[in-house]
Amino acid sequence: MNERILRILEYKKIIERLDRQAATSIGKDLANKLKPSVKMEEVSLLQEETDEAVRILRANQSIPLGGIYDIRESLKRSIIGGVLSPEECLNVANTIYGGRQAKEFIEALEEEYPILVDLAQRITPLRELERQIKSCLDDHGHVMDSASQKLRGIRSSIRTYESRVRDRLDSYTKQNSNMLSDAIITIRNDRYVLPVKQEYRGSIGGIVHDQSSSGQTLFMEPAAVVELNNQLQESRVQESREIERILRDLSEQIAGQEGYLEENVKVLAQIDFIFARGKLAQEMKAAKPLMNDRGVIRMEQARHPLIPSEEVVANDVAIGESYTTIVITGPNTGGKTVTLKMVGLCTLMAQSGLQVPALDGCEMSVFDQVFADIGDEQSIEQSLSTFSSHMTNIVDILKEVDDRSLVLFDELGAGTDPQEGAALAMSILDEVIGRGARVIATTHYPELKAYGYNREKVINASVEFNVETLQPTYRLLIGVPGRSNAFDISKRLGLDSSVIDQAKSHIGVESTSVENMIASLEKAQHEAEKDYEEAQRLLEESEKLREELEQKWQQFDNQKEALYKKAEEKAAKALEKAREEAQLIVDEIKSMKTDSQMKEHEWIEARKMLEEAKPNLSKKQENKTKSRKASDKELKPGDEIKLLTVNQNGSVLEKVSEREYLVQVGIMKVKVDRNDLQPLGKQKQSTEKPMAMVRGSNPHVKTELDLRGERYEDALRQLEKYVDDALLAGYSQVSIIHGKGTGALRKGVQEFAKKHRSIASSRSGGAGEGGSGVTVLEFR
Repeated sequence: MNERILRILEYKKIIERLDRQAATSIGKDLANKLKPSVKMEEVSLLQEETDEAVRILRANQSIPLGGIYDIRESLKRSIIGGVLSPEECLNVANTIYGGRQAKEFIEALEEEYPILVDLAQRITPLRELERQIKSCLDDHGHVMDSASQKLRGIRSSIRTYESRVRDRLDSYTKQNSNMLSDAIITIRNDRYVLPVKQEYRGSIGGIVHDQSSSGQTLFMEPAAVVELNNQLQESRVQESREIERILRDLSEQIAGQEGYLEENVKVLAQIDFIFARGKLAQEMKAAKPLMNDRGVIRMEQARHPLIPSEEVVANDVAIGESYTTIVITGPNTGGKTVTLKMVGLCTLMAQSGLQVPALDGCEMSVFDQVFADIGDEQSIEQSLSTFSSHMTNIVDILKEVDDRSLVLFDELGAGTDPQEGAALAMSILDEVIGRGARVIATTHYPELKAYGYNREKVINASVEFNVETLQPTYRLLIGVPGRSNAFDISKRLGLDSSVIDQAKSHIGVESTSVENMIASLEKAQHEAEKDYEEAQRLLEESEKLREELEQKWQQFDNQKEALYKKAEEKAAKALEKAREEAQLIVDEIKSMKTDSQMKEHEWIEARKMLEEAKPNLSKKQENKTKSRKASDKELKPGDEIKLLTVNQNGSVLEKVSEREYLVQVGIMKVKVDRNDLQPLGKQKQSTEKPMAMVRGSNPHVKTELDLRGERYEDALRQLEKYVDDALLAGYSQVSIIHGKGTGALRKGVQEFAKKHRSIASSRSGGAGEGGSGVTVLEFR
């Protein structure tokens, strides 16, 4: 991009705003060197960098870049053996600290920022060098006493000598105050002196270092303190030498890390530059453009970057797809030039990695050249008229323009005879369009209004003018050529209608037809905009209705989940109650186990039946409804029924009362309410007890029992109960963990297994089962 184009489009003003956003001098340096790139890959990378900074800033996070200096000149001096000043050394330490802060900030970010993370990883912390510098220098750049033991001793001596000199001089001021112009101690030539009156020079004695302008006061160093002042001066010389040695040592350490420090400065400058671009985008309320190399520009609600947001009028601009040329026609002062500059400046900004002031989703192209012929270029020095100056620029443009160029013509063909100028403008446009360039041209020649209708890939446009207020609205109308408003304006200003009608009669039929066509297009444009606004309103209402329906559905879904949860809790309580009742019955049956008439398989059957007696609420409710419908039916002894509370079949033994019956279910005899009985419609032929063994799985019984740490008798009692529970659960084998120990518990388990009639065999655990510390029982 040549400097003339950057000047015409006021690119430098964008750079000045970018400079103000940079936090460091090294970042400002990069900002001021920024120029548009013509390489697609480079532009895309710049835009990605800016976008990462914008996303961080949108999250209200700000990268710490304070205390970072441009230390590159100091590094060069340290490399060639120069001794850096305390301020330079301190700047190096502060830059190391600032770089580490920036690195930690970026690496701590939660989202993915690959470009910035890659830059941060290139920063070397150099903590040891920073510590060395900070241990020698305070925050003001003064070399501290702790910098070395020798310096501490020298400064202690200096303070001692200063104290002794002051004490000696204080005695002079008290004893000889009449000989002094003022009873104070002052310094001349780095030595402590007294202000002695001229006439007492001989009385005081010593060395004269200075005198007042009147000559009445001599600043004398009494002979009694000359030696002390000499010793003080020697100590100060030693201090200077030690400080120089310390600074030389620090400079050598800095020179040893020059490569890392140089890279740190380079990276920090780049990071500051990226965030400056992000801050500028936020200030402009800009958006990241999608870059292409096809010459396509598409911006919605684009604004000129240099016009205040409260004054600028946003416009939609599109070029490069269905048409490659826009011809903006209409009268002057309508904002055509502003639109032209806005497109050109946004293009330069996009190719510089800056976001453009438009809505999200905008698209910009990378051009090899941006050409512009804008403004009054009359040159007095070269004796060129406005027309000649414009033609000189156009000739230069035609020498270089190609299909990767963006060309901006302002008032093409102006400054000469209108008829010749219009013809020349059309010829120039034909030439540039023929080379495949993207062109935006403004003109007030009426002949060019029909140009867009007679050429492919060319479209007319205009800037709207409000005849009522006699002011331009600055709104760009794509597809509608501008029309002269001279008659309308004249009428609004009070020109007689007869004069206006007479003027209209002088206009040819063709011009009148063109003006009527333009008026029709403008009307259609306004109607289309109204329809669009109505459609947009309906769309917003539909979106609002959809959001409300989604909220209602979510509320319904939440209520449904709450009802399900409540039902589950109710079912769980009912199930727990049924289990408690069943356990009471089991305990009663278990107490009867010693009865010779109660066989083992009958007890197991009863226990199994009660374990499975869990209520199914939906079925229970349904069955209760059915039973209520049939509750009027009289039951007789021997009738087969289903006991709904435990979901088991049984038979009626006798009727106890009006609503209660004694029934037998398995080995149990229970008294139940009529509503809990469902007739099965047949009589029981035999009262013989069922003998079938029912097995299932009980999730409350584990497949292993741990007896380690239990007493022998307690362990065998637990084993007996556990084997019963395991048999009821239907397990084929279980593991008894008894440990190795003395072996007494293992023998007890094995003896128990031999005597129990439901245990088929026992064996020690295998390699993966616990070895001899486990006995595996297999049931029949």
